[in-house]
Amino acid sequence: MKRKISVIVACALAAGSVLAFGSCSDSGKEKLVVYNWGEYIADGSDGSMDVIAEFEERTGIDVEYVQFESNEEMYTKIKSGSASYDIIIPSDYMISRMIEEDMLQEINFDNIPNYKYIMDAYKGENVGFDPSGKYSVPYTWGTVGIIYNKTMVEEPVDSWDILWDETYSGKILMFRNERDAFGLALKKLGYSLNSTSEAELREAADLLREQNSLIDAYVMDEVFGKMESGEDALATYYSGDAVNMMETNPDLGFAIPKEGTNIFVDAIVIPKNAKNVPAAEKFIDFLCDPEIALENIEYICYSSPNSGAYEMLDDEVKNNPVIYPDEEIISNCEAFVHLPPETIQLMSDLWTEIRAGQ
Repeated sequence: MKRKISVIVACALAAGSVLAFGSCSDSGKEKLVVYNWGEYIADGSDGSMDVIAEFEERTGIDVEYVQFESNEEMYTKIKSGSASYDIIIPSDYMISRMIEEDMLQEINFDNIPNYKYIMDAYKGENVGFDPSGKYSVPYTWGTVGIIYNKTMVEEPVDSWDILWDETYSGKILMFRNERDAFGLALKKLGYSLNSTSEAELREAADLLREQNSLIDAYVMDEVFGKMESGEDALATYYSGDAVNMMETNPDLGFAIPKEGTNIFVDAIVIPKNAKNVPAAEKFIDFLCDPEIALENIEYICYSSPNSGAYEMLDDEVKNNPVIYPDEEIISNCEAFVHLPPETIQLMSDLWTEIRAGQ
């Protein structure tokens, strides 16, 4: 995720890693280190507010902003202890895993008065990944689907099957991270995307191997350039990013397959090894301010769990079925959950084998 490569990562290291930061920047100012998806915050590049700069101006705190491409990449970096961040924004199932492994700290909600704007539907037991509601503050939600070029794909795009259609050989882009890839393969087969069955996972792996010869590339944020330029016909990606690509290239469309898909919530959390918790809480509260949440959501085009921001959205956005799908579609969606360690390892091993055969 999300949008194109950010222009605000002025403080990020070229390798995307941060080593043992304290709470002060080189300038001597208080420092906050944020680890987030690519292009997942308003940066002012399209006339929107530069949210990071606004926070720095309001608080005098310097922000170090670093990006990751997948939940698994983020998890590995933090689990290894090679980096320290004050704020991270993972997806639901990864938050569940990090809570289980004691990698997150409880948030002091007395310091987050704007939390009152987060809709109840996205809190605690209503979403399941943080049933106590102590560790996370929802940031966005969205779905996974198929982005397609209408000048290259004439048939209806209503099934994951099209990603295995030889007609589009060499013109298909697939997720580079295994959880999303296995999720859609499992859905194509009629299984839960949270399957723990070894037989079902191996069947999904066989299906992904079959797809290998049809793939142009396994991608994450590279999808933007390839789809916006008209290079490829079909891609799997996230709804908010699809909206942004469609704005750049009107020939693009987005479809949620009839077999069902993933619906996700990304939320803000504080790692156990955070160096500046007070600044982290200020930043969380700042992001929950409806006006700031509105700036972010209008820029990244994901769905908002913030009631204040949602109320201020244009009706055109509220009625956009890509951003806010109807109940019939949502009822056919499934959220990822944290899987048992043996299932995670099997999926990882199978994915390594699949990619080796590319």
